[in-house]
Amino acid sequence: MGIVNVTPDSFSDGGHHASTQAAIDHALRLIEEGADLLDIGGESTRPGAAMVGEQEELDRVLPVIAGLRGIATPISIDTYKPSVMRAALSAGASMVNDVNALQT
Repeated sequence: MGIVNVTPDSFSDGGHHASTQAAIDHALRLIEEGADLLDIGGESTRPGAAMVGEQEELDRVLPVIAGLRGIATPISIDTYKPSVMRAALSAGASMVNDVNALQT
């Protein structure tokens, strides 16, 4: 699984892929390196991270999913917000990765 955090405060990549184009380029590089699945997230789950509003999360992840449209690699949306799940699945994600296990 290739992780694509579209967040400025990501603990795993330091926010290096916070822009849409940087995230798309990173995702394509992960596929070239052998990723069989991409996990796209727009809100950091690191301890102490600030919560992100629904619209901001959508603004981060939907353009990345759209930019990856047509790739053969499945896309997972990493979110706990039902509205973001629905929008990402409609945009082309094929599965949901919810750290809250669908509990609100």
